[in-house]
Amino acid sequence: MELSELTSYAEEKYHIQEQRKWAEFPGFSVLADPHTGKWAALLMRQWDFDRGSEIQRCDLKCGRQTLSEISAPYLTRPFRMKGEKWIGVIFDDSTEADVVCRLFDRALSSGEQRGYTMVLESASQKKKVVYEDTSLPFPGTSFSLPEKKIPAKIREMQRLYRHGDGSFAQKCRNFYRQGKFMEAYEDDQPWTGIYHRYFTTYHDLTVPQLRGYFTWRSRLRTGDFIPVSSSLAYLYLYELLNGIGSGSPEDALRKMEEFQKGFLDSGIGDSSIYKNLRRWMLEYAVIHGLSPEWALQAADPALRDRDQALAVLRDPGSYKPEEVFSALRFFGGRKLEQSPVVQKDPVKGKQLFAAAWRRGVERYSREGRDLFTDCFGSRKSFSWRPLANAVYFETAPHPDADYILDPCRSYHCRGGLWQEERYDTLYFDRGKFQGFLHETDRIFRKYGKTGGYLRGKPEEAWAAPYGEWAVQSLKEAERAAGRPKITIDFSGLEQIRRDAGLTRDSLLTEAEREESLEPAKEKLPEKQEALEEQPETGASEGQDLPGVPYPRILLALLRGEPVKPYLKACHLMASVAADAINEALFDEIGDNVLESDGSGITLVEDYREELLQMLGGKIE
Repeated sequence: MELSELTSYAEEKYHIQEQRKWAEFPGFSVLADPHTGKWAALLMRQWDFDRGSEIQRCDLKCGRQTLSEISAPYLTRPFRMKGEKWIGVIFDDSTEADVVCRLFDRALSSGEQRGYTMVLESASQKKKVVYEDTSLPFPGTSFSLPEKKIPAKIREMQRLYRHGDGSFAQKCRNFYRQGKFMEAYEDDQPWTGIYHRYFTTYHDLTVPQLRGYFTWRSRLRTGDFIPVSSSLAYLYLYELLNGIGSGSPEDALRKMEEFQKGFLDSGIGDSSIYKNLRRWMLEYAVIHGLSPEWALQAADPALRDRDQALAVLRDPGSYKPEEVFSALRFFGGRKLEQSPVVQKDPVKGKQLFAAAWRRGVERYSREGRDLFTDCFGSRKSFSWRPLANAVYFETAPHPDADYILDPCRSYHCRGGLWQEERYDTLYFDRGKFQGFLHETDRIFRKYGKTGGYLRGKPEEAWAAPYGEWAVQSLKEAERAAGRPKITIDFSGLEQIRRDAGLTRDSLLTEAEREESLEPAKEKLPEKQEALEEQPETGASEGQDLPGVPYPRILLALLRGEPVKPYLKACHLMASVAADAINEALFDEIGDNVLESDGSGITLVEDYREELLQMLGGKIE
């Protein structure tokens, strides 16, 4: 750093011009407070003939305690000034401009000067130095040039600044105090320069920059978004976070959303602000206790999506297959969606993966952990410092609070300290999760004959049962969907018997009627059954099928009579008839009541009593 940088800083920020009042000593000059005329810095330049370069130094009135606060090789005891209020600064390549400028700010606010002594004589000074030593008059007169016009409000704001301990907390406190003072201020003096600084506050800006910022803010508050340096745009967001320029937390959050849409989304401002803004909006909503709906809407979409995917995978039974698959894809990547299983039949493919994950969550257990916990861990508590990367001043410690953002994330404050409870990627077992997807995908490709088959890995074999279960489950569902839905109305059994008798009598010849009167008719039931059961058509789904003797088959089985005549007369396969009756009775019995080996049907004796009760105890 060079002395010229310090003089430029004093000119730009405070309208202080370097005073050269001693023609016989052109190497000495003064920077004085424009309001009091008191010296803030004594600047010294002298030529070193041995090195062939200029030596630059200055004395700053920022307090001798600075030397104990800041350890830097370019800070030393004063060269010319006497007293505990002064230190010396050496200007060379190691001198940090930011530090020196901040010390100059402190020098201007150090208060009234009551007199001091400046000594030009130095025993160590070399004879070849061109400037002679002499005494300068006591600075009882102000040497500053006429002050440029500064709005009174800005001048008053600058006087509110307190250096304090120089900490970041002190910086935030000053910003809050000055911001509240300037909350309603408006200006009409644009500034179009480029400014870059981290954690920008009013104190960091020169008067033209301040006036330019307040002019830009005045227009922004009316909905007129115009370009400005990102550091100044951050200054506006800091104001909103501190409740400056808003009537309520809800109003502040709305204005942040308006800023995002009008300044960032429109392409006017720097999009790099977006990430910080979304983080701050969520944190602001939490610490002010706004509704979770507000907070989630304000949060970064990536955070919302991740928490939603975790919630679905943790409780897959409560969500649709498409939602479960979408959650698997969120963590599994695009390769999952590109699987031939999904490409060939998206609906069936998603159902398979969703079913496998559901089964895994239900049945998997390892050392007391379910599949979700093995893949994503459990919720952990972490220290949470809301708005820590913003200029934010908390006027009072936050009261104890519990805030539930969503099923996977919550916040808790105790004694002014916050904790965030969440699932953290640090505890994710991505290998376990990817192994599940790879193994189930391998099984599904083989089942669907999609091609692009995968090779099984021994370490992933644990996931095979869940993929196989999903395949079997889908097969059963497809078989059930392919069968007509049959219902049996047992209340009509008595009518069926009467109708069968009428049908039989109407079809008998005279000789057969006479024969029927004889006491022993061994073959009559068989003939009767064959004649009375002629298949009909036209049945609709969900209704009993006219002409299909499901009730009579069941009655025959309960009586111990053969059922093949019924099956033959209606061209029914034994297995089909057994499945139809089992399905019709499943809601009542909860199990299959008939068994079939393909050629015949048998009754499961365990359910005989239940079936008899359903029929009223009569099967004659």
